[in-house]
Amino acid sequence: MASNPKFGVGQSLRRKEDAPLLRGDGHYVADFAPAGSLHAVVVRSPHANATFTIGDLSAVRAMPGVRLVLTAKDTVDLGNLPTPGTIRDDIPIPPYKILEDKQVRYVGDAVAFVVADTLAQAKDAAEAIAIDWQALPHVIGAEAALAPGAPLVWPDRPGNLSFDASLGDEKAAKEAFAKAAKIVTVKVVNQRLVTNYMDTRGVVAEYDGDRITLTLGSQGPHIIRDIIGGDVLKLPPEKMRVVTPDVGGGFGTKLFPYREYALAAVAARALRKPVKWIGDRIEHFLSDSHGRDNITTARMALDDKGRFLALDIDIIADMGAYLSCYAPYIPWLGVGMATGVYDIPAAFVKLRAAYTNTVPVDAYRGAGRPEAAYVIERLVDTIARELDIAPDVLRRRNFIKPKAMPYKTPTGKIYDSGDFAAHLSRAQDIIDWAGFKKRAAAARKRGKLRGIGISTYIEACGASSPETATVKMDGKGDVTVIIGTQSTGQGHATAYAQLVADQLGLPPERVHMIQGDTDQIATGGGTGGSSSIPCGGASLASATRKLADQLKTVAADALEASPADLEIDAGTVRVAGTDRVVSFADLASRARADQLTAADLWTPEEPTYPNGTHIAELDIDEDTGRVEIVNYVVVDDFGMTLNPLMLAGQIHGGAVQGIGQALMEDTVYDPSSGQLLSASLMDYALPRASDSPSFTFETHNVPCATNPLGVKGAGEAGAIGSCPAVMNAILDALWRNFRIRDLDMPATPQKVWSAIHAARDA
Repeated sequence: MASNPKFGVGQSLRRKEDAPLLRGDGHYVADFAPAGSLHAVVVRSPHANATFTIGDLSAVRAMPGVRLVLTAKDTVDLGNLPTPGTIRDDIPIPPYKILEDKQVRYVGDAVAFVVADTLAQAKDAAEAIAIDWQALPHVIGAEAALAPGAPLVWPDRPGNLSFDASLGDEKAAKEAFAKAAKIVTVKVVNQRLVTNYMDTRGVVAEYDGDRITLTLGSQGPHIIRDIIGGDVLKLPPEKMRVVTPDVGGGFGTKLFPYREYALAAVAARALRKPVKWIGDRIEHFLSDSHGRDNITTARMALDDKGRFLALDIDIIADMGAYLSCYAPYIPWLGVGMATGVYDIPAAFVKLRAAYTNTVPVDAYRGAGRPEAAYVIERLVDTIARELDIAPDVLRRRNFIKPKAMPYKTPTGKIYDSGDFAAHLSRAQDIIDWAGFKKRAAAARKRGKLRGIGISTYIEACGASSPETATVKMDGKGDVTVIIGTQSTGQGHATAYAQLVADQLGLPPERVHMIQGDTDQIATGGGTGGSSSIPCGGASLASATRKLADQLKTVAADALEASPADLEIDAGTVRVAGTDRVVSFADLASRARADQLTAADLWTPEEPTYPNGTHIAELDIDEDTGRVEIVNYVVVDDFGMTLNPLMLAGQIHGGAVQGIGQALMEDTVYDPSSGQLLSASLMDYALPRASDSPSFTFETHNVPCATNPLGVKGAGEAGAIGSCPAVMNAILDALWRNFRIRDLDMPATPQKVWSAIHAARDA
């Protein structure tokens, strides 16, 4: 069978999705406005912890344009938001109500929902609601929450402990530590982050007298339908349709169900009119799940040659006030990846999760894996400094070797493939590792502190859920892909067209995609955990092969030849080596409907394990503390590259998110008031183009042994490798010049400057 080398796998096709988006022809949830739409506003708590009573609402309900005011008593029949991503059945799940009735537990907690003819009228009515607040003691920060005597977020959770768990062999780890020649310890903070995708969350709910339709930005409509429709509204699946139009970023946070989706549905059903709620940027900070927020202490036991003997890790994870959808599972993912790319014979990891009076925390790009990579890579660099061993030498000494694959880690993960030393060496060659000292000396003459930092990471992804892909050929010979993954900007339509081109030779404009509609797609796992290509792509490739075989069977009759003698070439089937050919359009007119449709389901049994090396080289201005990245190299192993151009874009975007966390992003609560101080883009810093280096990106792929495409997920990798590379480079510069050992993210100019001056004073 001839594939299309111009459009197929491995080609750097430009994204077919971009032209309408660049012209302003995108269709996002905020653009959707059915005739007669009403507008909704959520009334939120101004207190971190308080009891409350809502006053008489008759005057509010009589205000101009007001159609409906919902409070907790109007939602008592609704189920709570569930937590399907729990790691054990015995973890108590506190009630996460659609509207709180007596007590709020974070600034932004929802207490009422107002619907009016216009947004301004809804806001006026929301502000007119009289609420008697009785503030209670609150607690901010996971360590403070677990401290004796801390105010309780939930009275039935002593010490604010949500749950604890452990993994590994505690006895073996203790024995290794007892005989260690050296023990090195590091404590790091992985600060809380706000996602800040481009288009904020929103929903338009419609009711036709029989069923509810929700149009919303998501990372997959089926999970929203099943949870909001099934668990919360208690409807059978056929009574709710969820549609997702264009989505401007998700990063994990749009995967989950939220209160506003259920509230809009209730209001639309009550009013028999479309109800629209679009969150503003401040609401995004106050109501969408946050990410990260771990405090971790890690210890490594070493022998007298600098080989790793055992790892002991203690993680404290902040859950916020409630357990969001996958919240317990996120730090648990990090627990499983604690040993990174290193051959560590024994490990024991302890996890404690704490309730605090803050926005609930859930998955954010990487979801536990960035936290794990940050801990182990910071620890390895600290060991290198304390042993006076070059950080690359220490890594090579302790890497898992390719001949050890498949390799089972002490936390139970089975790495199928990888050559960690190879991509480290290639990254060092590109950045000119050997010439660094000369560059550092030149920078010092200019008043700059030059540093260089390595991160050699591995993550587990691409096994989120099974995914069914269906391909259908129409009368013109074009192919439509029907799939339950959801693009939020990654370029699925282009990537899937390339997989189709590999089998059918069609150009991208003849391959169409249907996603984001529970009426048109029977099942779907959505997009999360870098699974769209490893799962959805694998299913699609297999389904397209089936369709190709079916087309050859039809063509065999038309051409009076054996299917074995036929090849597919650019939208036609021909007898190999001849000019006897039949077009797909001709075949479509001859075939039965079942011969023009094929489907397949790929169920991953194991995750894929992408891995790679990031090296950051940077300058620190000694007088201001400002960090400037001057060189950045990434060499990754993704098993197989589907589209080099889009892959580079994914890595650039993820790396910039990690750089943002390393240098500037921080979600800051005032411990005394419980207020979110960084509640807008006036106070929360995001990386701009001027903060981003010119990346050098290559792949050093080793095919995945457990995936039919040989591919390893790539969507989260950039955000996983970048934080430790940048922070290791900063600490390299500070250690060389001032013997500064520790610094937590974000490494803002003020923080770096203060560390330098404290070291000078000392």
